[in-house]
Amino acid sequence: MSDVSTVLYDAPGPVTRRRQRMLSALAGLLILAVLAWGLFAMYRNDIFNDRWLVLVDPPRGQTVEDVWWNSLLRGGLIEGTLKAAALAMPLAGLLALVLVMLRTTPRRALRGTTTGVIELFRGLPVLVLMMFGYFVFGFSPFASVVFGLVIYNGAIVAEILRAGLSSLAKGQGEAGLAIGLSWFQNFFIVMLPQAVRVMLPSLIAQLVVLLKDTSIGFIIAYHELLRASQLNYNFFGNESRLPFFVATLAIYLTLNFTLTRVAITVERRLRQRGQKVETPGGLASAGNPLATGQKV
Repeated sequence: MSDVSTVLYDAPGPVTRRRQRMLSALAGLLILAVLAWGLFAMYRNDIFNDRWLVLVDPPRGQTVEDVWWNSLLRGGLIEGTLKAAALAMPLAGLLALVLVMLRTTPRRALRGTTTGVIELFRGLPVLVLMMFGYFVFGFSPFASVVFGLVIYNGAIVAEILRAGLSSLAKGQGEAGLAIGLSWFQNFFIVMLPQAVRVMLPSLIAQLVVLLKDTSIGFIIAYHELLRASQLNYNFFGNESRLPFFVATLAIYLTLNFTLTRVAITVERRLRQRGQKVETPGGLASAGNPLATGQKV
């Protein structure tokens, strides 16, 4: 157990550790019992029948490649879900950057107006924004999905960054201004990098939310992963609804888990790099060429 945790509370003793292990084992058994009951209920309702063959031996002249690669993976996931998310993520980041700059500017009028805009965008559902772009602006389904994702997530990310800026010590900004940096330079060189590092877990979570929200696009006929699954079970019949639902669920879980693990790895490396620089040894090494073996 780390020193920080032992400062916050006493380390558990043998009795407490034994009780924790017992509770963990009971919780695991309960979860297994619920899963077993669910599988038995599915078996009793004849869920495990020939309907699952549509994923490995599809009928009606289709092949496994047609179902998985051409329809679900390439047609739905890559050309639909990932395409919209890959465009919406950087655009939402740019919009969030503009909004958080205006939200924290010294000019009160701009701060008040931007606050109202952010609250408006945050209060509107993503689907409403997508439908607004589709029916009012006449955008294509793809552009409407990207429009809704950018507007909504741009406002959310702006508030996340503003919270990160507010959590920084006041002396950080004052120090930058004291050495002659302008407000613009101080924002990008001193304040923003620290705010991003502090709020990185929340930013990661919001990226996962953006990726999942692309599934709402099927309502305006955007061909993404959920829409591809719907077209498949409409083609093969209602018996294939559950297999395609499970296949879509597995793809979403794999995608989101991979994105989360990659982002957590990046966050851990950034945190370790920051801790290395902040340690006295790191500072001494940075300021002393002899400590790193450099020639003077």
